[in-house]
Amino acid sequence: MTNKPDIQPLINHLCQNSGLTPSEARRTVDEVIAYFSESTDDYVRRRHLEIKQERGLANPQIFLQIHSELSQLVFTAPPLTQRQIRRIIYG
Repeated sequence: MTNKPDIQPLINHLCQNSGLTPSEARRTVDEVIAYFSESTDDYVRRRHLEIKQERGLANPQIFLQIHSELSQLVFTAPPLTQRQIRRIIYG
């Protein structure tokens, strides 16, 4: 059993201050929680695909970009080398 935080106060706050309906606020909070719950491995794989598709960069440039991004994320990611990033993506 996971210990989930009570998000109702946050939903109420969003409804009062943003004009969102309760269902819109709940979806928004759920999406933010899911975003920040992403594992480091999932983040690396997702960003690799996004950068490759959006910017068409080569892997060495992508690995450098991801390496730079990891230290700036809200979730705590362990420091990874470019080799570790490559291993996450390709196994």
